[in-house]
Amino acid sequence: MNKMSSVIYNILNWITRFAYLQLVWVLFTLVGGFLFGIFPATVAMYAIIRAWLRGDTEIAIFQSFWKFYKNDFLKSNSLGVFLLLVGAIIGLDLYYIQQTSDTLLSWTSAPLFAFMILFLLFVFYLFPAFVHYDLNNFSIMKNAFFIMLIHPLHSLLMLLGLASIAIIMYIIPALAFIFGASTVSFITMWLSLHAFHHVSKKG
Repeated sequence: MNKMSSVIYNILNWITRFAYLQLVWVLFTLVGGFLFGIFPATVAMYAIIRAWLRGDTEIAIFQSFWKFYKNDFLKSNSLGVFLLLVGAIIGLDLYYIQQTSDTLLSWTSAPLFAFMILFLLFVFYLFPAFVHYDLNNFSIMKNAFFIMLIHPLHSLLMLLGLASIAIIMYIIPALAFIFGASTVSFITMWLSLHAFHHVSKKG
């Protein structure tokens, strides 16, 4: 196999891995009835990607996914309750602001959108922290929040990377269906691992 053929083979191999991981994520999300499946499935996906990034590219995806999904089912869903509550509060606030004509209230939309961005960033650090640290949920949330704050460059790169992916997938919606969740997880896990390693070196 020449060099060009090897490169093409590796690219196709990774495309297949990302698509398969996405398919398994969708399957296990549905197995949990979506509401109870999405959080353990997302945790399992991040755990697989963490293994890839740490050099274990030959990990058995389906079997390992099921192990992570099963082991973290209750813990991830308890964390999911917190995320859903905060998301519901943000949604209600947005709905109330849109329904009112009060000029004073309309000014609150700017800080609310800023909070939404911070919360989104927090979530994107939270799942990597969940699979990286063997801690209780409160400690995981605390670590994710403080690492997000002390690494603004990683957070900025995360936002830029995700915005770029969102634009590409908006233009080509089929890519979102095939690679959306796995690609977002890969970008956020990769940048989060860099931030975690910086923290461990300072410690």
